[in-house]
Parts: sequence; C-alpha cells; structure tokens
Amino acid sequence: MQILLDQLRDIVGSAHVYTEGDLSAWERDWRKRSHGKALAVVRPGSADEVARIVKRCAGFCSTHPQSGVSLVPQGGNTGLVVGATPDESGRQIVLSLQRMSAVRGIDVDNLTLTAEAGCVLQNLQQRAEASDLLLPLSMASEGSCTIGGNLACNAGGTQVLRYGNARDLCLGLEVVSAQGEVWHGLSGLRKDNTGYDLRDLFIGSEGTLGIITAATLKLCPLPAARLTAWAAVPSLAHAVQLLTLARRQLGAGLTGFEVMGQFALGLVVKHFPQLRVPLHREAPFCVLLEDSDQVSEAHARAQFEKLLQTALEQGCVSDAVLAENLSQANQLWHIRESIPLAQPLEGLNIKHDISVPVSAVADFVRATDALLQQAVPGVRMVNFGHLGDGNLHYNVQAPEGMDAAVFLSRHEEKVNAVVFDSVTRFHGSISAEHGIGSLKVGQLERYKSAVALDMMRAIKRALDPHNLMNPGRVVRF
Repeated sequence: MQILLDQLRDIVGSAHVYTEGDLSAWERDWRKRSHGKALAVVRPGSADEVARIVKRCAGFCSTHPQSGVSLVPQGGNTGLVVGATPDESGRQIVLSLQRMSAVRGIDVDNLTLTAEAGCVLQNLQQRAEASDLLLPLSMASEGSCTIGGNLACNAGGTQVLRYGNARDLCLGLEVVSAQGEVWHGLSGLRKDNTGYDLRDLFIGSEGTLGIITAATLKLCPLPAARLTAWAAVPSLAHAVQLLTLARRQLGAGLTGFEVMGQFALGLVVKHFPQLRVPLHREAPFCVLLEDSDQVSEAHARAQFEKLLQTALEQGCVSDAVLAENLSQANQLWHIRESIPLAQPLEGLNIKHDISVPVSAVADFVRATDALLQQAVPGVRMVNFGHLGDGNLHYNVQAPEGMDAAVFLSRHEEKVNAVVFDSVTRFHGSISAEHGIGSLKVGQLERYKSAVALDMMRAIKRALDPHNLMNPGRVVRF
C-alpha cells in the first residue's frame, strides 16, 4: 500500500494526500450515522490528476488483486444515503474534488456556465447572477454541496416543478472513466443526436461508473419579479387542489410549491424559537408557493393575489400571507429549509425520500400514516417536501419519550418495509432525489424490477469491470 500512496503523492503533492490525523470530515457522513476508515484522502486539482490517480489505482489493483483498493469520489459530503464516505475496511481512497472549484466560463449568448465538479452550488448561483442570469438548481445544502455531487446523485431541490432535476439542467460533462481516460463531453448544445447519451448515463450514477470532473449547465434569464406566499390548508388533498389551481393561474411562473406538516413546523418552532412560523397552528399543513414572473412585480402581485383569493373562495386555503419584499420571502424559505436542521435536534429519525404521483399523495399519506401507527404506536411524522413534483421527505420520529437510538435499532427495518411497500402500491419510487448510496442498496434489490437490475449490473460490469469505482453503492455484483 505504501508504494501506491507514494505514487499518489507524486501525482498531487504530499500536501494533498492525508493518511493521518482527524479525517472525520471525509470519513463520516453528513447525518453522522456512518463513520468509515479511509486508506487515504486524496485531493486532486485537475481532471488530469484525477485521471492519473484512477489509472494508477487501476494498475495497482491489476497487479495486487487481493488488495481490495477502491475509490470513493466525494464532493461536499452532504449526501443522505452514505454514498460518498468510505467503508470500515481501511482500503478505500476518498477522492475529494473540493480543490477543483474553477468556473471555466460563462457563455451569455448560449445561456451556459461551465464549472469544475468541486464548485459549491451557491457560488455558481452567484456567478450566474453576476451576469444577470439564473442557475435554477436550489436546495437547503447549497452553501456546501458541490455541483459534481449534485449531478452524481441527480439532485432535485425546490425548483424542480419548473426547471427539472440536475439532469435537466446539464448539457455536457467531463468524466474520468474507470480506466483513467478522460471523456471530454462539455458540450453546450441543446441538440446532439449522435448515439447513446453518455451524459445521462453518468448523471445519477453516484460515482459508480466514472468520476464527473466538470459540467456545462443551462442558465436562464433572471425573473423580473419573485413573489412568495405562505398558505394554511385544511388537508393534503386541499394542498393538491391548490397546486392544480396555481398551475392553471400562474402557468410556468409557478417555480416552487412546498408542503410542510404541522409537526415538522412545530420542530422548527421548538428548536429555532427565533424564527416566526406563520399559521402553523391553524391547519394540519402549510404550503409555500413561489412565482417567478418575467413581466413585472406589479403583474406578479396581481396574479398571486387573484390566485390566493380564488383559493380562499374555493376552500382549499384557510388563510394566507404574501411576502411584501425579498427579505420576507427569504425568511419564509428559511423556515422551510430549517425543518431538516431541526429534526436531528429532536433525535435520530428514519428518513424517507419518496415520490408518488401528485394525484396519489393524499391517499398515500393517509394510508401509510395509519399503517405506521399500527406498526409502532405513537410514532411522529415529519412530513414535508416538494409537493409540486410528488416528492415527500416522509420521515418518522420516535414516539414521545422513547430513546431515539433504541427506536432505530428496534424499528427501522419494520418502518422502512411499511413505507416502501406502501410506495410500491401507489406506483412510486423509494428514492426521489437523494439516491441509493449504500444505505438503500438492499431495498433497491427488493423493489426494483429484476430486468432493470440486470441491465444496471451489465452497465456497471462493462464500464467498471474491476469494481474500482465506489463499490457497494447503487448495485452490487
């Protein structure tokens, strides 16, 4: 192993290969549920260095087949499915791409931005805004997650309703293959029908097929106005009714539609008392709506006020507030984004990132809530998420007074089975935007069709026959 480590130091410099000291920032996942042991943390500064590292590791594995060395690509380490942290073997090399943080260019006329994988998402949003353009990918972790990781797990976020997932915002990629070759696919083309779409193959593959080192992303014109409203709704069915009404009246201007359960907002009130949460005690659910208008603020406000008035008259909204300025809008979004921060302060919980057809959301929640109460009486539901695209973070907190660690050890497997079986009955997905990682590999094997799994394994074997790239994630063979 020492020979390999010395060769890696020759590639990136000794200062960028860590083998000793506190490596927990790379070895522990964001939720602190898994803490592995890395052979080393290696921090390349370019795609060429990544390629040389991969080629060197592939060569070492071919001459030392019993070494068990493999690579775990890592961006901001903000994932939720243990897909970017090493296992406990001490044989995995964490390949941190955080040094690769250059914006290679912005093409204003082509509405594209090209950036390296280690760029923090928020920094890219700001670079686009400096050119009076919008990078619409947005999520709670945008201050620390990186674009390479966003693409590797096909991240969603709060504006999927209008702009789509990370996949929909990417035009081209630069990727290092499992053999250490660089695919230069940084196209800014909207149309390129020249064979298999390799870009889509690597997006969402979680580093198991190759390492994304750069991407060309779509940009959009900045909206002339952005308005935000907060509404209390009598039920999830009424929230879906409000969504249908908002789509009809706001059209493409509807960019965000988030739903938040009463208990989820109660955790924010409890753990972040400085935040003023409107209307949460008045209804079982609240909805956060955002409208991005290309005409003017006056036009947007008139449209939004008309929507809310109609919703009140139809009874799908019991009360509502409209943010008067950008500061108030940001405060409302801050409340929504504080829910996942409040959860761990209440104790460890069982997270689910599921999706079902929007038309089935209310029935899914009603049926699954009842099944969970039968399975574990007293469980508390932290239910929130992106109702506009059918994605709920349907999380389960321990009953009041039960130790959270005991709850997880006794009931996690049973709770997961209840939720995922119900998702399947409602024709949904067990992972909407967080990915599979190592946490859900077993569940994927149970709930994904055998035909789909066989094709996925065939792709993995073809592109990474020696299982060098992030083994044990997504699919096992």
